[in-house]
Amino acid sequence: MIVRSALLNVMMGAARKAARNLVRDYGEIEQLQVSKKGPADFVSSADTKAEKTLRAELKKARPGFGFLLEEGGEIAGDDKSHRWIIDPIDGTTNFLHGIPNFCISIALERDGELHAGVIYQPLGDEMFHAEKGAGAFLNEHRLRVSARRKLEDCVIATGIPFLGRPGHEVFLKELGAVMAQVAGVRRFGSAALDLAYVAAGRCDAYWETGIKPWDIAAGIVLVKEAGGYVTDFKGGSKMLDNGEIVAANDHLHQPMLKLLKSARG
Repeated sequence: MIVRSALLNVMMGAARKAARNLVRDYGEIEQLQVSKKGPADFVSSADTKAEKTLRAELKKARPGFGFLLEEGGEIAGDDKSHRWIIDPIDGTTNFLHGIPNFCISIALERDGELHAGVIYQPLGDEMFHAEKGAGAFLNEHRLRVSARRKLEDCVIATGIPFLGRPGHEVFLKELGAVMAQVAGVRRFGSAALDLAYVAAGRCDAYWETGIKPWDIAAGIVLVKEAGGYVTDFKGGSKMLDNGEIVAANDHLHQPMLKLLKSARG
């Protein structure tokens, strides 16, 4: 049995509590009140309820910490060293269409660096969690990124820009370059779960652009603690700032960067 820190126990407890209403709402999907937030980008009453629960639970446990929330924006805390980065439902469009691929994502930033991450997929009761220097886990099992060395053997995850998002033409070039070299490309509709799957070795790599900090913060910790590499498209560490991300094991990371660079010209 693994021994988790008090911090991770707080994060996991908050995720489980928020998930109770999500599961109920998912079961009554036709009853949900939904409002448009933008083209093909929806916010539901479930999103709002989950974020409220997460904020209340985390604030109760760590009163001084700040927040960066998908729905609520940035909220400064008295403790300037710590900030929660939260997506109450990553995969909202999946959720609202009855597609069972969504999750809760919670990350903790400490002194400007990502320190811990929790990604909870409630329908499968899959709790991915990691803390800096302590490894990555799925429930009670230690995670490692895949050991595959050749792109031709790999399944790669990505996100596709949708209505209202820029970069469609560039993405098609990237997709063409990648799919010509790999065994398969998958689009699951949740960046947080894409990263969790890379950490678990289910997917061998993942790339996306135009992504938000709350979509990827927890997953970055998971992949790194599972032995993987995560950078922006230039090989740097500005993923939260520029919305670019490439995650893979040490054998595939550079080949993925080269493919994407060549696609972009």
